[in-house]
Amino acid sequence: MRSSCVLLTALVALAAYYIYIPLPSSVSDPWKLMLLDATFRSAQQVSNLIHYLGLSHHLLVLNFIIISFGKKSAWSSAQVKVTDTDFDGVEVRVFEGSAKPEEPLKRSVVYIHGGGWALASASMSWSPNDEIRYYDELCKAMAEELNAVIVSIEYRLVPKVYFPEQIHDVIRATKYFLQPEVLHKYSVDPGRIGVSGDSAGGNLAAALGQQFNQDANLKNKLKVQALIYPVLQALDFNTPSYQQNVNTPILPRYVMVKYWVDYFHGNYDFVQAMVVNNHTSLDVEEAAALRAHLNWTSLLPASITKNYKPVMQTTGNTRIVQEIPQLLDARSAPLIADQKVLRHLPKTYILTCEHDVLRDDGIMYAKRLESAGVEVTLDHFEDGFHGCMIFTSWPTNFSVGIRTRNSYIKWLDQNL
Repeated sequence: MRSSCVLLTALVALAAYYIYIPLPSSVSDPWKLMLLDATFRSAQQVSNLIHYLGLSHHLLVLNFIIISFGKKSAWSSAQVKVTDTDFDGVEVRVFEGSAKPEEPLKRSVVYIHGGGWALASASMSWSPNDEIRYYDELCKAMAEELNAVIVSIEYRLVPKVYFPEQIHDVIRATKYFLQPEVLHKYSVDPGRIGVSGDSAGGNLAAALGQQFNQDANLKNKLKVQALIYPVLQALDFNTPSYQQNVNTPILPRYVMVKYWVDYFHGNYDFVQAMVVNNHTSLDVEEAAALRAHLNWTSLLPASITKNYKPVMQTTGNTRIVQEIPQLLDARSAPLIADQKVLRHLPKTYILTCEHDVLRDDGIMYAKRLESAGVEVTLDHFEDGFHGCMIFTSWPTNFSVGIRTRNSYIKWLDQNL
């Protein structure tokens, strides 16, 4: 009996040690975030072990675990019709809200989900009737509250495909949707269409916006873009937010760098060098012309830069950008696009969270867009963390998740 008590005490102590991580007091629901983070870390460790044993790719395993936990949404609404179909060969899920009698044509949002270009999709090998709770709930809420048509694009994922195939998918599906006959089918007003996405989906939404801005053949232009804690650059992993939130849930710096390497089908041996900016050191000539586009000492306010110092290596690993030139491609890193590309982008909403390595990506993009003459709303949440908007239902319901979602939908309602 005594030995059992000792063993139980030891197990509880080990579990507490694994779950507990020091968090800022300002973060939303810290203990719940610790539990969520411990669950996600456990899933990552299991997937990494299976990858190491050569049984499957770690991202396929991780996605299977995430989708298994996220199946069967409890959210239902008689006001929203949900249809699975494809647009020019790209799988999409369409959420149709009820039209108002006084507005026969509905507004619409093309939504691109996050997940490191590799996770959180329902379109792999599961039944089309399976629902991924987190994004289905968000899209249904948008469709119902905005009386809109929401097109959620199920782009192909890493490791099945790599950059730039994800961008090709979202562009192809969106161009198909913008055809007059398709808009007529869904009773959508061609002048009230926006694009939106979170995290890696925010990256793809920003890239899509820039590509559409340069396409003279497009008759229907996007009215707004709404980017939720978007990932926008891979040149500097030591911005103040990367330094401040290096080990913060749900997206530590090391994990974000690995997502980038996976997206480009790069060499994992480069990850540690990229963490300390060896890929954009002063001796890497290819990166020199782009540094001004993400000079955070001038793009970020003093309240954010504080006492943080830029990490600029004199010599680094020139082999990295030679083997992964995609790092310097504006389609993967919309923040480094030329000013002339930004000039005619639509009205923009950018949501950022204080406890997120990507915070400064969003703030810098807002500053660059404003400098180019674009109307921008920067919506910052001091208690927010990466991914918080999709955590609105028990048991992963966070107060900041509900507030960010409400603020985002309110902006769309007022501007779309």
